[in-house]
Amino acid sequence: MTAQVGHIDGQTQLVGILGYPVAHSLSPEMHNAAFAELGMNWRYVPLLVRPEQLAAALRGVLALGFRGVNLTVPHKVTCIPLLDSVTEAVTIAGAVNTIRIDGSSGRMEGLNTDMSGFLTDLAANRISIGETSRVVILGAGGAARAVGAGLARSGAHITFVNRTAERGAQIADFLRSSWASSKIESAGMDQLAEVSREASLVVNTTPVGMYPSVDASPWPNGVPFPKDAVLYDTVYRPLQTKLMRDAERSGLRAVGGVGMLVYQGASAFEMWTGKKPPIEVMRAICQKRLMEA
Repeated sequence: MTAQVGHIDGQTQLVGILGYPVAHSLSPEMHNAAFAELGMNWRYVPLLVRPEQLAAALRGVLALGFRGVNLTVPHKVTCIPLLDSVTEAVTIAGAVNTIRIDGSSGRMEGLNTDMSGFLTDLAANRISIGETSRVVILGAGGAARAVGAGLARSGAHITFVNRTAERGAQIADFLRSSWASSKIESAGMDQLAEVSREASLVVNTTPVGMYPSVDASPWPNGVPFPKDAVLYDTVYRPLQTKLMRDAERSGLRAVGGVGMLVYQGASAFEMWTGKKPPIEVMRAICQKRLMEA
């Protein structure tokens, strides 16, 4: 049983998540369960922030003494010019999902824990990536950048597929400039059947299929899934998406995004607090809430 959240007082340290939308996020329950487990007087809150209000929101959390925040759609890339510094992982991925705030100086440092969270969950699910791997990534947002950077580091052949082909091409160009690799490409959705035919891994980084739009899928009707591939959906709510169900019916192994959520959150937790996170408590509360839903 997870420890109960205690009272809030003048010593409570605040962190949170900025997104639009943000109501679906399990991060508040996950982090607050971890704080309670360790007896820490910290709280994590969801903050609904429209794209045009991001700069004001970041000034606000700084003024209110927040210790840090997570960033989700659509803020992972647009926040970068607003920060004082970024880590090497951000330079590689071109996206931020975590900000650490120095309480004494007020400096805001951009971090990326999505990349390590994704790779850690691949390893936990015994999904091996190497130079012979062919990966199709659906999407062209901040999550796609982090996933692509992690896979590029592993030497995989990567193709970004997006409804707006130009956005996929921009990410491919960015990652090629970081890795000097000719194995990073992009394609339009009309080319999905062709570019996915030999794929060993398909990763959905789009929000399509996320609650409440649980009957939606980013995979077009009539396009066959690649044989003997693994489907990884970064969407974690619902626990099994339509994309995952369709992939399994076609004989693929399907993995959802809960593990990535937990591992990226655990890294952010440690970066903010300096303490080792109770990962199994974080995972248990996420699984519980998703199964209830």
